[in-house]
Amino acid sequence: QVRLVESGGGLVQAGDSLRLSCAVSGGIFSTYAVAWFRQAPGKERELVARIRGGITDYADSVKGRFTISRDNAKNTAYLQMISLKPEDTAVYYCHVRTIFSTDYWGQGTQVTVSS
Repeated sequence: QVRLVESGGGLVQAGDSLRLSCAVSGGIFSTYAVAWFRQAPGKERELVARIRGGITDYADSVKGRFTISRDNAKNTAYLQMISLKPEDTAVYYCHVRTIFSTDYWGQGTQVTVSS
């Protein structure tokens, strides 16, 4: 069974930075595609960033401010967020997809950005 545990969320002011971590256990992490999603109140969950085969891509709203990365030796994925805006406020979820196209989600971590 694959388990994901996010951490690093919190309450910050606009312009601040945060780094989210996603610790993954079970299976072979290096083979997984990794992504970060977020869901704001009253809105649908949206893709923020992902890594597939070493290639990264980002939602337009976060390009240049967020960076997704992974450390396969530590079975951990990261989302570095800078220049945070109030509209970045959401619950952030880590997601992995295995080579068998099975999806796993973390429990989410709250990020709140005050103006």
